[in-house]
Amino acid sequence: MTDREALESLLRERSISYGDFVLASGARSSYYIDARKTTMSAEGLRLIGQVGLALIRDAGWRPAAVGGLTLGADPIAYAIARASTDSPPVIDAFTVRKAAKEHGLQRRVEGNFEPGSEVVVVEDVITSGTSALEAIDAIQAAGGRVVGVLGVVDREQGGRAAIESAGLEVVVITTTTALGVTSTR
Repeated sequence: MTDREALESLLRERSISYGDFVLASGARSSYYIDARKTTMSAEGLRLIGQVGLALIRDAGWRPAAVGGLTLGADPIAYAIARASTDSPPVIDAFTVRKAAKEHGLQRRVEGNFEPGSEVVVVEDVITSGTSALEAIDAIQAAGGRVVGVLGVVDREQGGRAAIESAGLEVVVITTTTALGVTSTR
């Protein structure tokens, strides 16, 4: 079994629930993908780090850092940063706050990020693309240059196209179709 297949298996086992859910976009869904159950697990971190790093390199991106909107993007960014230490060049991690701090340096983008840096935005589940686009806006406002977006799961509900229409390439580890997720609506 490849690392990607093992990650898909872990997502199926830990992260998919069926029922009646309201998504962050406000839309209703008969299934929910709580990727954090996988991305915050020890095995999930190892797999996401390796698979995510390989996809970034396969895309030809050479970011200084990876990150995205907290909380979903955080473990993904940290896993990829850690994996990069075993396979240089090293890629650092950062996080994008939902709002700038009102004290200290008053930053919205925290961690290993500098204006002018090339970065990859990471996202746990891409549905409408709103979270990734919000992170992209914050990074660009802070002077960063986004070279691409890496998603763990694409719900295949238009989010990828929304991000691509902003001029960015999107690479995903898996999709709801590949995971065998079916809507009961």
